Amino acid sequence: MADTPQARPIIIPGMDELPPPKSKLNPSRSSFKALMIPRQTKEADEGEVLELAGNAARDNKKTRIVPRHIQLAVRNDEELSKLLGDVTIANGGVMPNIHNLLLPKKTGASSKGAGADDDA
Repeated sequence: MADTPQARPIIIPGMDELPPPKSKLNPSRSSFKALMIPRQTKEADEGEVLELAGNAARDNKKTRIVPRHIQLAVRNDEELSKLLGDVTIANGGVMPNIHNLLLPKKTGASSKGAGADDDA
């Protein structure tokens, strides 16, 4: 049989796995199911963060996800931003934002057409 490389788990600092359920728990009992629901939602959230961070890395033409990409992914997603609103991501930087008052004023054409009259 050929040696197949085993998949290595992705390790993200601060996102540790939940401990496995104790062997004395019966899978049909509600306490075992109560352990599985948070694990499933946590895995779904981790997958969503990794997918969005991967998209942010690809948008910046990078092949490696760095904390900056995680910051951009979390802050651009409404639900994740609400969930992680009080979290500081180390080396994540800040969201790019320029206040409208600081932008140069538009000059030239007005909002109406040059020769169009709507008072007919």
